[in-house]
Amino acid sequence: DVIISVAAVSENMDYCYRNGTVDEVLYIQSGEGKFISNFGNLHVKSGDYIVIPRGVIWQINPTDTVRMLVIESAGPVETPNRYRNRFGQLLEHSPFCERDIQLPELQNPITNKNECLVKVKTQKGIQEYTYSHHPCDVIGWDGYYFPWSISIHDFEPIVGSIHQPPPVHQTFQANGFVICSFVPRLFDFHPGAIPAPYPHSNIDSDEIIYYSKGEFMSRQGIQEESITLHPMGLPHGPQPGKYQSSIGKKHTDELAVMIDTFKPLHVTEAALGIDEANYPLSWMD
Repeated sequence: DVIISVAAVSENMDYCYRNGTVDEVLYIQSGEGKFISNFGNLHVKSGDYIVIPRGVIWQINPTDTVRMLVIESAGPVETPNRYRNRFGQLLEHSPFCERDIQLPELQNPITNKNECLVKVKTQKGIQEYTYSHHPCDVIGWDGYYFPWSISIHDFEPIVGSIHQPPPVHQTFQANGFVICSFVPRLFDFHPGAIPAPYPHSNIDSDEIIYYSKGEFMSRQGIQEESITLHPMGLPHGPQPGKYQSSIGKKHTDELAVMIDTFKPLHVTEAALGIDEANYPLSWMD
């Protein structure tokens, strides 16, 4: 259903890329640049989610190194059902709206006659094509199939007097998983509320959290771009001392992306090679 990885782009791509097997979501952790596609260009900046349907031809040209979380989905990536009416419009209680969505803008004509290499990802690997012209040299397009972006900074958090369940953070849905955004927000404001979330065991999903920026109320020793995996069925929650230290606090400045998958994730050898072996011991006093 999903492949999760990280990437860094430090120089202009000298080829175009087309994923023929999955839809993609790029969460831009840091850096800035230009996302160029055969539908037009998007400005790339920290905090952006770029949603790329399969088959779109694209490349990224950074002005400085662009670091990103990459999510590849076997099915279409959509806005959550709970926030749409029967016509597909986002409802008034949605944490974002259509005005927050950025669409690609057509660029000036590409006048050079240079050939262009296009790398296409298939089920069997990468296949290369050489175009006699640049595939992004287009004058227009029509329809409802295109790349688009939305900033995590435009996600308006839903808060309450007591702890709100994780679905209030949902930003996208896809076959077999959801993507949620944790953003700066007010803590629970009931006089007896403890802001730190209670321990829990996800019995229906594996939980991935990508820590983007800020101070993380429930964890300590977490750095930017840290990734945690809590498999379904294993209890987890705030570390010792975090309950007490959260009492009286009014807001959090954390920024993180959570991915809940409804089937168990398989960890790659590369990821196991950088595993923090002592992480499970962080709940011990």
